[in-house]
Amino acid sequence: MKVLVAVKRVADYNVKVRPKGDGSGPDLNNVKMSINPFCEIAVEEAVRMKEAGVASEVVAVSIGDKSSQEQIRTALALGVDRGILVETDEEAQPLGVAKLLNEVMKQEEAQLIILGKQSIDGDNNQTGQMLAALGGMGQGTFASELKIEDGKALVTREVDGGLQTVSLKLPAVVTTDLRLNEPRYASLPNIMKAKKKPLDVKTPADLGVELKAGVKIVKVAPPPEREAGIKVESVAELVDKLKNEAKVI
Repeated sequence: MKVLVAVKRVADYNVKVRPKGDGSGPDLNNVKMSINPFCEIAVEEAVRMKEAGVASEVVAVSIGDKSSQEQIRTALALGVDRGILVETDEEAQPLGVAKLLNEVMKQEEAQLIILGKQSIDGDNNQTGQMLAALGGMGQGTFASELKIEDGKALVTREVDGGLQTVSLKLPAVVTTDLRLNEPRYASLPNIMKAKKKPLDVKTPADLGVELKAGVKIVKVAPPPEREAGIKVESVAELVDKLKNEAKVI
């Protein structure tokens, strides 16, 4: 079984990102970039499937400019077999990403594609669902457990009421949640080996997809500064302020 795993280049989660002066977006100059944390979980799950003999090959796919090769190489160092970069300087929004992944999945004839449930930059949580709809595939989102049995994917999902287990016919789409696994660190020998693993570069035109921006960022601004609290002299004063100023009672 061939497994496709999507990885996205984002600002490292430890970095405090600031908006540009004109508010047009985040300022990423000289900012450390990494694999999206949920994508790391997806990579780890795919590699574990390969190690368990469930998957025969794991292919990492990223969509972005040339610098996204860095994140693919990181995935290769974690145990992925080969990588594919769909290189574009255009902003890839969820629908466009889903269309590109759908075409790559067809070309690779993959039986399972694993994605992070969302990226920490856009927080859209849309790509996996759109991909499943475009490909006519079953989807298991917010997965906290994944098993392959009798040619089907059994996905335990985290839902508002607790846990829900769904059985999906392959090919299928799975998006990862935090409790699915804990990603490993890449060892130095594997980092060196990753440099020799194959990495193919394609363009959206190669896949017959035209990227169109359906959403426009109006403004990016930091959250407002939190105002300092106040001290009250008595319970009666506290109740008065809660009632007349905060209006919560």
